[in-house]
Amino acid sequence: MDKKQDLISRIYSSMKEFSKGQKLIARYILNHYDKAAFMTAARLGSVVGVSESTVVRFAMELGYDGYPKLQRALQELIRTKLTAVQRMEITSDRIGDQDILTAVLQSDMDKIRQTLEEIDKESFQQIVEIILKARKIYILGFRSSAALASFLGFYFNLIFDNVRLVHTTSASEMFEQILRVSPEDVVIGISFPRYSRRTIKALQYAKDQGSKVIAITDTYISPLAEYADHTIIARSDMASFVDSLVAPLSVINALIVTLAMRKKEEVYSTFEKLEHIWDEYQVYEKYSHGSEDELKV
Repeated sequence: MDKKQDLISRIYSSMKEFSKGQKLIARYILNHYDKAAFMTAARLGSVVGVSESTVVRFAMELGYDGYPKLQRALQELIRTKLTAVQRMEITSDRIGDQDILTAVLQSDMDKIRQTLEEIDKESFQQIVEIILKARKIYILGFRSSAALASFLGFYFNLIFDNVRLVHTTSASEMFEQILRVSPEDVVIGISFPRYSRRTIKALQYAKDQGSKVIAITDTYISPLAEYADHTIIARSDMASFVDSLVAPLSVINALIVTLAMRKKEEVYSTFEKLEHIWDEYQVYEKYSHGSEDELKV
């Protein structure tokens, strides 16, 4: 029996033992667990028509030591199930009449804070060593994670000369680009809910070839983690209509800076050459402070 059925079965089997108020909660969760998973105890109680304490007692009746544990269990169950329409509905419910700018920025700050508290720093350092020793570095991320992969690839190309950013519009093209991956290589896969099946398949292939696999995702039960030797966890807001990738980008930024510091001399030399090239070929716009009269023209 999978986790979803196990939780649902517990609710059904305990129905006769629940109080009147707890039965109302149970029925709401059974019918709307995709929304209940992202409600606070107070919000769920308000929607159902019971007190917050009744919601907490309901969670404990199911064997959890508090409502947050039940909430996390529900979130894990629906992690790959939410459609874009459901996510839009949940975003609307969560924000309500709040100032959207404040609500979104606050949520992003919370995700970074959670990520910092939960990240495995020892594993992060092991990943740094693996990348430094790699013969070739493959980076892949599709759909909304393509932006993260592109950012990582751009800066890795300034640090290393053995990077391949996998671009693809079809599964066959993807496999053609990672065809020669070997045990001396490292493959970095990036994906967040709803997880890209193409990314998962690529990591599975890389694992089968004996390559070192690094996953950048949101939880250790992510399907990417199944094929990864090491996993970097960064919190994403899967219930938002727009994927919140602020925390993942921050972790990727930290990875880039750490590797750049480990290869400081080479990176310094690279940027010295690039500055001359950028200047000679006018890559960047130069701003010079003119006279006050010139500025008025």
